[in-house]
Amino acid sequence: MARKSTPTSEIELIDSVDRSVSSVRTRQLDISFNELADMYESGELIIDPEYQRLFRWTPGAQSRLIETLILELPVPPIFLMETEENVYELIDGLQRISSYLNFRGLLRGGDAEDSPLTLEDCDIVTELNGHTYKSLPIPLVRRLKRNFIRAEVLRKENNPRLRYYMFKRLNSGGSPLEPQEIRNCTIRLLDPSFNDKLRNLASDGDFRYCISTVAEGQLEKRYSEELILRFFAFKNNAEGYRHEVGDFLTEYMEAASAPEGVPASIFEERRDEADFRKTFKVLRAASATVEDEVGRRIFGSVDARGKTRGQFAVYHFEGFTLGIQDILDRLNPEDATQMERLGVRIREIKANPLLRNHTGGGKNTAAAYRARISFFADELAKILD
Repeated sequence: MARKSTPTSEIELIDSVDRSVSSVRTRQLDISFNELADMYESGELIIDPEYQRLFRWTPGAQSRLIETLILELPVPPIFLMETEENVYELIDGLQRISSYLNFRGLLRGGDAEDSPLTLEDCDIVTELNGHTYKSLPIPLVRRLKRNFIRAEVLRKENNPRLRYYMFKRLNSGGSPLEPQEIRNCTIRLLDPSFNDKLRNLASDGDFRYCISTVAEGQLEKRYSEELILRFFAFKNNAEGYRHEVGDFLTEYMEAASAPEGVPASIFEERRDEADFRKTFKVLRAASATVEDEVGRRIFGSVDARGKTRGQFAVYHFEGFTLGIQDILDRLNPEDATQMERLGVRIREIKANPLLRNHTGGGKNTAAAYRARISFFADELAKILD
């Protein structure tokens, strides 16, 4: 039987793919971090071409990268572009390389130049926390400097447009995951039960009423579960909050998902679920009594005149849900009179000019958090006077 001839269009397509494949010139290198640092200092490695993202890893994320290198754990490869001057430009890997240079005190520009990284939030070898590059024992310094990373190098013989397409594929291959989406994925390696609890509580009707001003796009990225995580983390472990909220929430979720058993002080399922459901039942019942002024906007921001807006404000969420815990056992969502008094108090708090001292930009430090919860707790407790 005669073989069917291949249509000309198919041949042209195959030839086009083959030409593109043959035009790509790459090579792989295993480069030590010490060599990368030397290349950076001598100008042979450019880590900040104009198309790169800004260096924005938190100190905790940077520290865990250094911990990974010291422990000689594998790290993803970086991608380099070779220029006509035989200089390498970093296409992908800015956060990793910048973190290493920042720890070494070599990173130029910005605050990093004046203040090299001090390790914090290392969670495997916690004894590393507090160390700088200069304070590390010499054997660990040598291990760090000699550790290798795989580099995929795009040779200078390539079409200049290929650099653009490579960067585009590496950095925009999909929508970046939100922190809670990442936690949901990774935490299952420990124990999925706590994560499943967050997902279950996210469907609570009273909770959903109270957070109805959260944008739909945020809810799709599991922000509702992050709010519940925030509630439990601050309710049960507020003293553990030092600096970065994201790291604090992740560490709490890790502790609450520990396969060897979770301490009751961190998460006691029956107690904490009951407190969660009652908190939002009370807040819904109370805010509904002042529906025109507050209602579903209980966690909404306020304008300069004290008028409640529809934009969700996480500091209002923290203030009301955690500030009410001291009196929660004395509240009855079925007591209409008490709920009306609480509704009026909620409305007065949101109109109080002092509220602006505890919400808004720059109020995410540990000290600001404590002051915020104290303010809300004192104001809410007045209904019991």
